[in-house]
Amino acid sequence: MENKEKYALVTGGTSGIGKELAKLLAANQYNLILVSRDQSELQLVAEELQETHQVQVHTILKDLFRRESPFEIYDEVKHMGFVVEVLVNNAAQGAYGEFKDIDINRQLDMIQLNIGGYVTLTSCFLQDMLSRGTGKILNVGSIAGEAPGPLQAVYHGTKAFINTWSSSIQYELKDKGITVTALLPGPTETDFFNKAEMNESRMVQDIPHADPEKVAKDGFDALMSGDAKIISGFMNKVQVGMANMQPDSMAAASMYKQQKPVDRKED
Repeated sequence: MENKEKYALVTGGTSGIGKELAKLLAANQYNLILVSRDQSELQLVAEELQETHQVQVHTILKDLFRRESPFEIYDEVKHMGFVVEVLVNNAAQGAYGEFKDIDINRQLDMIQLNIGGYVTLTSCFLQDMLSRGTGKILNVGSIAGEAPGPLQAVYHGTKAFINTWSSSIQYELKDKGITVTALLPGPTETDFFNKAEMNESRMVQDIPHADPEKVAKDGFDALMSGDAKIISGFMNKVQVGMANMQPDSMAAASMYKQQKPVDRKED
């Protein structure tokens, strides 16, 4: 496929890891379809990437908390006649606090965004990829999916789903010309923690956060190579390795210490 015909669709492509991935795709001459629920941010990022990289950037304003949105995105892309060669499922959110205290509707919205959006968009665009015999999918999971996460129980659960689901479909598609890559970042300098309302946690206050540009580069390189999974950052690899060797109760206790609110009286 000629470069001028290539399109990549990125959800949550206006900030953080998603924006950095969009930059890398544009720099490699992929035309872009950016999905977000913020019109002003979509317009700013689209103009920036078009001017810098001389690619076409189309925007779709959708709220992926809605179950219907992924289907509507697919229909809109098909109506425009674009062929999506690369699908980047990135948009996700967390919610901070004990499970019993967080509004159930917020939890259900998060499951729809973090799981439903990924699964539905992948199901839709995968059919076109299979008919062509080519395509690349990048699912942004998390090292959070490799361990229990007290105070972010549902978020960790959604990322556990994404991590294992990605590995499953990667195997199913291994002889079909389609690659599926899971990117597992650790804590990263994005707006995630602010939206999750966890700025007072040790995860934010005391633990260094990765540069989203570096995380995106790890993910992009793995995507282009067709790798099944990439854990971004040496210390994150160590943490995942340790979590995999611990019983769940010990891993949960360790994660709780990282995520609980800071109490300087303990220091």
